Amino acid sequence: MRQKFILLAFIAIACLTTQTHAQEALEQNKLYNGAQATEQVYKAIYQMDNGSPEIIKKTIRNINNLLKDPRLKGKVQIELVAFSCGTEAYRKGSEYEEAIKGLINQGVIVAQCLNTLQERKINKSELYDFLAYVPTGNGELLIRANEGWTIIKP
Repeated sequence: MRQKFILLAFIAIACLTTQTHAQEALEQNKLYNGAQATEQVYKAIYQMDNGSPEIIKKTIRNINNLLKDPRLKGKVQIELVAFSCGTEAYRKGSEYEEAIKGLINQGVIVAQCLNTLQERKINKSELYDFLAYVPTGNGELLIRANEGWTIIKP
């Protein structure tokens, strides 16, 4: 009988302790405001290799959201590199011209892969004249990654 009583007492204490820890965790979660930006510079390169309008819009929206993050004000460097089907966003007459210009005006490097142009027989004259160019999109990603940039693929 005494052993059952001790066992029940341990179970009760364990349940109370677990419930207390759970309540503390919930309270702590309410107080969390996100990671602190303690570095001087944060670098991100966005990979846009999909021509889907939803993905293109999402990519532009993601970059704008990053630029608006108050923790990162004045601390972020961003590049957007398009290749493969992502090149469609940079074609003259696309619905993205003003949004892309807006990114550039906020300091974003907006680059196009030359390899894609060659493979798809696209002339630079078919694209916006405010673009930067890189030899290959994958090469740009690799170099940036080795320089410590974070690759983001929306």
